[in-house]
Amino acid sequence: MLCMWTTQAIILFLPSQLTLEISSSTRRFLSLSYNRLTGVIPESISNATFLQVLDLSSNNLSGSIPTCLFQRSENIGVLNLRRNSLNGTISDMFPENCGLQTINMNGNQLKGIIPNSLANCRVLEVLDLGNNHINDAFPCWLKNVSSLRILVLRSNRFSGDIDCLERDVSWPQLQIFDLASYNFTGKLPQKGLTTWEAMMVDESKAQPQLEHLRFEFMGLSQLYYQDAVTVTSSGIEMELVKILTLFTSVDLSSNDFQGPIPEEIELLKSLYVLNLSNNALTASIPSSVGTLGQLESLDLSVNNLSEGIPTQPASLNFLSFLNLSYNHLVGKIPSGTQLQSFTSISFEGNEGLYGPPLTNDERTKSLNDDRTTNSNELPAASSNKFECDWHS
Repeated sequence: MLCMWTTQAIILFLPSQLTLEISSSTRRFLSLSYNRLTGVIPESISNATFLQVLDLSSNNLSGSIPTCLFQRSENIGVLNLRRNSLNGTISDMFPENCGLQTINMNGNQLKGIIPNSLANCRVLEVLDLGNNHINDAFPCWLKNVSSLRILVLRSNRFSGDIDCLERDVSWPQLQIFDLASYNFTGKLPQKGLTTWEAMMVDESKAQPQLEHLRFEFMGLSQLYYQDAVTVTSSGIEMELVKILTLFTSVDLSSNDFQGPIPEEIELLKSLYVLNLSNNALTASIPSSVGTLGQLESLDLSVNNLSEGIPTQPASLNFLSFLNLSYNHLVGKIPSGTQLQSFTSISFEGNEGLYGPPLTNDERTKSLNDDRTTNSNELPAASSNKFECDWHS
């Protein structure tokens, strides 16, 4: 067993499974991540009354999450249980004075709904419940958590619309919004986009505003904790180890959203990743997309977008991934632009679209396409995973 001690933290790297017991003397920071732990999380975890950071991620823990972890979350700032085999539901026992800033349960087998008492965690910054079996509507009651920076709910069993984002929801610090692979319906938010101020920062004029969590409450000013969430960019799944305002992402792919892409998207000047693929979006590609000067990845594939490709997106100098395939786009691909640097795969499956990088044969293929191709028939995105360490 390898132990790393600081004055306020214990980090353990264990060679094999063990029985875990927690005593009242456990320090404020307990990390058992990336081991081979099995079994259940013990109820004795509640004995650690001074615990502020609990990281049990990337193990093989099973069973349900002890209710006491939620009941006694006044002092806990970080609860990281991602990448285990935990099941059951999330207990509706978050106290009025919940102090959680990070909740990460991605990659488990949790079911049920997101409990309403989670709204008591008014300083919550990171909520990652992706890749579970949660069956619920969009948690509109999160509107009161104005500190939210990261919301990842991808790959669950959510359904319904997200119309509440058009009313009284304001997340000025939101950086990552990921609802991919659900059954959400309705239109994309318009007014809601105008409240995401952290995505509107002109990066060329502003310094990073938010660093990874600094625990300055309860005397833990010397301890830093690095958040980590998994996002998809350029068709590749990435694990972001440090989440700064330097990375922003909106992923609403693989749902059933309809209607046009809102013009308000132009406000998100610091957006890095925009993925609206595999929906039922209509109308044309808005020229306002071309004003997103920091955009590196744009995926609008497998929709019902029509008309021509506007010239403005051709001026996106940092764009390294583009997919407009399998829509109803027509006309000539704007020439003499960055768009010619992408392969024909980015444009295939569009009726009447022509010009480089499409060849004459590929144009004929697009004209004859019966549009029966679905997302499962598209070239598979890379499944490689790698870590990106984001620095200011």
